[in-house]
Amino acid sequence: MTLTATHSTQGRPVRSLRYDLAERPYLVIWEVTRACGLVCTHCRADAVRQRNPLELDTAEAHAMLDDIATFGPPRPVVVLTGGDPLERADLVGLVAHGTAAGLSMALSPSVTPLLTRAALIELRDAGAKAVSLSLDGGTAATHDGFRGVAGVFDATLAAARTVREVGFRLQLNTTVTAGNVRELPQILRFVLELEAALWSVFLLVPTGRGAGLDSLSPDDVEEVLHWLHDVSDHVAIKTTEAPHYRRYVLQHGGDPLAGPQARGEPENAGTGTRKDGSPPPAGTPPKRLHRAPLGVTDGKGVMFVGHLGEIYPAGFLPLLCGRFPQVSVVDTYQKHPTFLALRDPDRFGGICGVCEYHDVCGGSRARAYAVLGDPLGPEPDCVYVPRSKRT
Repeated sequence: MTLTATHSTQGRPVRSLRYDLAERPYLVIWEVTRACGLVCTHCRADAVRQRNPLELDTAEAHAMLDDIATFGPPRPVVVLTGGDPLERADLVGLVAHGTAAGLSMALSPSVTPLLTRAALIELRDAGAKAVSLSLDGGTAATHDGFRGVAGVFDATLAAARTVREVGFRLQLNTTVTAGNVRELPQILRFVLELEAALWSVFLLVPTGRGAGLDSLSPDDVEEVLHWLHDVSDHVAIKTTEAPHYRRYVLQHGGDPLAGPQARGEPENAGTGTRKDGSPPPAGTPPKRLHRAPLGVTDGKGVMFVGHLGEIYPAGFLPLLCGRFPQVSVVDTYQKHPTFLALRDPDRFGGICGVCEYHDVCGGSRARAYAVLGDPLGPEPDCVYVPRSKRT
């Protein structure tokens, strides 16, 4: 993928992928089932113990993967999630079929007895490249409280080590609420110890079971963004339903995508090596460049397919735009009025509509819908005042 300067914010070029998000998403997240052995308090899917007999069957699932592949190169990454994707007996075959179709396949399983080393090896051999696991507390009490099952915290740490040993790229996901925000430093310690390639931090959207949890205040959200920016020296950070992190990074001198050479820095910049070439003191985590995640958000670079074939702009934005196989996933993403509206920041209301960052941030459309009932409304959890609104 090629980088290109597309526009400027506050006088600096903002680089983005030369990747037409009107034509194809960067991620397709597919809820292959809602069955799951856990009972997580923040579950978007409100997962259940048994599979729904109306889920896409194997033939329909293969057809949908073939449909996704017609987006063409660069094809989207397909993340198989749930519920727990390991509840599907045909999961290995789905990974193999998607891989053969030219798709990059990733997995987001639950940590249950189904997540074994043997299962991971089989999925790796079928072509899966990455696995994401959830870590929602720095202690067993907090994480197991989230998951609703005792012992999941220790099992998650063990599973994360196995994921890396087997050869997968490991991503750790954390949903931040008022109940666990003070444990973020402890969670970060595990992220670093487990050598996760990416820490994906979710800001709670009050939907599904998560509607019963306490969200952060807008001021607390900004503090979390500040802290994430600081710790991104040492770990790659991605935020979900917090596109204002991209705004924060840009405000504080981060260059979202440029590498060290493009910034006039030595090639070893961001590696922890000192300018004179000597290594840092023992025990010092490697320092990274400050980078924001790609400028994708609900319906713009991301789409979600439910277990019954429902097509949504995102998992936290339950605006039904059609069902596969009655409609094409590709056609829905490219042409459905809801997707088109979500990709047009000039249609956003309130401060998001007049903000100079609206095309690289735009706010969480899912949170605007959950809190305000308007997917094009302003981000409820942003404290930034656009330049045009300052007196």
